[in-house]
Amino acid sequence: MDGSGQSSGPGALRLGLVGPLPPPSGGMPNQTLQLQVLLRNEGVEVEMVRMNAPYKPEWAGRIKGVRALFRLVPYLAHLWSAAGRVDVFHVMANSGWSWHLFAAPAIWIGHLRGTPVVVNYRGGEAESFFRKAQKVVGFSLKRVDRTIVPSGFLQDVFGRFGFVCEIVPNIVNLERFNPVPLRAGAIEPHILIARNLEPIYDNATAIRALPLVRERCPQARMTVAGSGPLRAELEQLAAELGLKDVVTFTGRVDNAGMAALYQAADVMVNPTLIDNTPNSVLESLACGVPVVSTRVGGVPYIVQDGETALLVPPQDPRAMADAIVRVAQDRALAARLRENGLRHVQQFTWTNVKPRLLGVYHSVIRPRAAKAATTP
Repeated sequence: MDGSGQSSGPGALRLGLVGPLPPPSGGMPNQTLQLQVLLRNEGVEVEMVRMNAPYKPEWAGRIKGVRALFRLVPYLAHLWSAAGRVDVFHVMANSGWSWHLFAAPAIWIGHLRGTPVVVNYRGGEAESFFRKAQKVVGFSLKRVDRTIVPSGFLQDVFGRFGFVCEIVPNIVNLERFNPVPLRAGAIEPHILIARNLEPIYDNATAIRALPLVRERCPQARMTVAGSGPLRAELEQLAAELGLKDVVTFTGRVDNAGMAALYQAADVMVNPTLIDNTPNSVLESLACGVPVVSTRVGGVPYIVQDGETALLVPPQDPRAMADAIVRVAQDRALAARLRENGLRHVQQFTWTNVKPRLLGVYHSVIRPRAAKAATTP
């Protein structure tokens, strides 16, 4: 490994990256894919162990009760074989059944095969999950070599339950997500929501805020970028509010396509009820787009109200509308949010995250290698 942290040649780091990949697009799949590409560019030999690999045969994915087995068995087999080839497992972990079905087996297989395990926990619902399953989760975490989280919010949650972890931030691709000029003067805002259409993201509150925005900005419009089970319900809500012609549902948008959507927006709204380190907020900052977000979970840990974003209570359409209108009409405020956000997001670049992440990997490999070298 040279001074840049890059590995090459016969001694290259061999990493088992365990996580989901798009599709569907989302925070953890996108981060996993980005990490895979970035690490390979650094000379790391990455073996991808995919948690959401396509069903084989394809028809198995259409049979409830059976499809989990068709995905889980090949996944476990791949984990077992990969553990014999790699130097370390990097396990992308979330709450709920995702932990039990995918993260915990990776931890235990790594433990049984003597492969160091780094758990990268990312679940915004960590506190409620730990409250229900603290003993079970703790039993597995004791077999983990290092646990990393992307935010101070999750570090605080882990600490309250007696779990030790350290912060390695999410990564924002500033080559893809970059700013366009801010429109001058009071504007009729184009509002972007970049969350999947699921209950915890509460897109309905943002849609209910739009008529309140249009009372003061009559030409305001909204784009909802994401997919999920609530699409028909949200489309019906927009129609009931007389917004059918000014709310566009794009469906699923891949990570590359999101940059153009951010750059076409005047404000990005994050209406979520639960969150950790939302990539949509960081990507918006990188594109110079002012952010209005609910004040929940880890959001106040990554943005400061009035400085890098405007924060509002959850499930409050009026407060959300007022914040959107402030951005639209107070362009000095919008410019300040933009400039502060562009500076703030620099800490999430690969240049800054790379040495921390590679340092974690090598810290767990070296003690094991030293031990193996001294074993008769």
